[in-house]
Amino acid sequence: METRIRKFRHDKGITQQELAELAGVTRQTINALENARYNPSLILAYKITKILGKNAIEDVFIFDDVDWM
Repeated sequence: METRIRKFRHDKGITQQELAELAGVTRQTINALENARYNPSLILAYKITKILGKNAIEDVFIFDDVDWM
């Protein structure tokens, strides 16, 4: 799943480590999310969305390419 985490994180001026600490995960998890190697739980997606100052999960996480079937 593609994300806009890197862009929004840079816009806020926070590092992967800082975002990880705020979200309660490791820096490696943030890196994996930014590089589309990991799909987060709904709770983690929500936390990251709020930390980045966005209103909707869809603002941060791109669902267009997700295979629903």
